[in-house]
Amino acid sequence: MRQLEISDLITAVDPRDGRRLPVARDEVVRQLREGGDEPAARIVAGLPADRDGTLDPDAVDRLLVGVHTELQRLSEELRIGDRLVHLLGPLFDAIRADGGRPGPYRLVDVGCGLGYLVRWLAATGALGPDVELVGVDLNAALVGEADRLARTEGLDCRFVHGNAFELPEAATVYVSTGVLHHFGADALGEFFRAQAASPALAFCHFDIAATGLAPVGAWVFHRARMRHPLGRHDGVVSAMRAHPDEVLLRAAAVPGMRALVYEPRGLSNPFCTTLRPVIGVRPELEAPLRRALGRRARRLVGPEHLVGAAR
Repeated sequence: MRQLEISDLITAVDPRDGRRLPVARDEVVRQLREGGDEPAARIVAGLPADRDGTLDPDAVDRLLVGVHTELQRLSEELRIGDRLVHLLGPLFDAIRADGGRPGPYRLVDVGCGLGYLVRWLAATGALGPDVELVGVDLNAALVGEADRLARTEGLDCRFVHGNAFELPEAATVYVSTGVLHHFGADALGEFFRAQAASPALAFCHFDIAATGLAPVGAWVFHRARMRHPLGRHDGVVSAMRAHPDEVLLRAAAVPGMRALVYEPRGLSNPFCTTLRPVIGVRPELEAPLRRALGRRARRLVGPEHLVGAAR
């Protein structure tokens, strides 16, 4: 059984409209204990609940905003924005060069949390003035805080509470950071099919690299930087749940998209690799993307080059 993250269990929303649903504390504790995670069960048992045992939604929101604020510091230390622009810059250059769709373009960050990536891109202008920046999350509290931070910082970006694949305006490129491991292997396929079925030209999803060192590195980082036990617990479990390259490529190889991984195992140093992206582009965009990447294009491989990807 895959280990569970506390943050996935203590909130629940209707996936159609994002409406908050009640969560029974005892039910979450039961799931964690059945999964053999007694420390996590104790953390949840200590969270505030009403007389009926329903978790206090305001207390949960405050906790999650606090944990995500600490995660933002990790993103800053790991230079997440620079890592994404390393690929997103050439990707948008390829889209512009292809000429299939003139700008402006729209980047949609799926599961944006506090919107660190979107706000960083807005603050730096790294993708150019013709790229609109939108963050989307099903957690209304996180979206509200992301919007407050963007307004305080005077940034040209926006945040939406809802389903990223049901926006009235189509995305040009979907991105995410640290989202893929929240999906089981079966649900990953549905996630990628939704993007292939949209008018989007590409996706670029960064998640924890599934290396043997990842859980150890996660423990060190989260122990040093996260104050609440929930953040420490979920940080390590996230690394343990990370999908191998082969699983990501199989799931991302949906009709209409060419699936690629950047710097797969064997081409990267496990001591330096924290995040790894899986990319999907419309087939006609692969050649322009490789040209835009230049020599770095050799780090971009498809499923046919990974041992075990076809199994």
